[in-house]
Amino acid sequence: MGSSSAAPNLEDVPSMDLMTELLRRFKCSAKPDKRLILIGPPGSGKGTQSPIIKDEYCLCHLATGDMLRAAVAAKTPLGIKAKEAMEKGELVSDDLVVGIIDEAMKKPSCQKGFILDGFPRTVVQAQKLDQMLEKQGLKVDKVLNFAIDDSILEERITGRWIHPSSGRSYHTKFAPPKVSGVDDVTGEPLIQRKDDTAAVLKSRLDAFHKQTEPVIDYYTKKGIVANLHAEKPPKEVTVEVEKVLSS
Repeated sequence: MGSSSAAPNLEDVPSMDLMTELLRRFKCSAKPDKRLILIGPPGSGKGTQSPIIKDEYCLCHLATGDMLRAAVAAKTPLGIKAKEAMEKGELVSDDLVVGIIDEAMKKPSCQKGFILDGFPRTVVQAQKLDQMLEKQGLKVDKVLNFAIDDSILEERITGRWIHPSSGRSYHTKFAPPKVSGVDDVTGEPLIQRKDDTAAVLKSRLDAFHKQTEPVIDYYTKKGIVANLHAEKPPKEVTVEVEKVLSS
């Protein structure tokens, strides 16, 4: 059992893959370290930008929800604790989540830094994260705030329609189907995700503002928040991000 999760035997890895990885590491070694936090409401475009930033700066992407699930599945000591909490229907404690981030940061892929997404959601979490990094002589370099007006988000999200069997997505305003309400290819009806309705969005946004505004204030006082114009087209947001991170 033990060896199945180990790294593959390098003799078996195709030369092209080895060369590509070596070149990537070589290119990465010249990049400055970056520890970034992405904050933004649902639909603000964080998911579009984070893979671009990750590749450009050779960072690892730490999505706390995925990391918790992975720790539980791998039965790490922290994962076992997290599972106990979840089974009791309790929230996983901040200390546990920070511990899992701490563990993840030791991976080779996180050598140049990380992108944290979905955490911290509260000021207490932000303080605990800072303390953990401080112990290692590190700090958060930049907080990218995907600032966007609620009304724009509402238009973006409530306009989304999906063709369930293929996953093709449409938008009533930005990418409408040829015939309203039906898939271009099959002619089958489109559906709207439960999360994409105005009522659900409003409650998610209310929670986001209540929880997250104080976190943005906390980091603003440290002088590390960059406010992005997240309503712009993705390519323009990417340019903004690059400006912020190269300064």
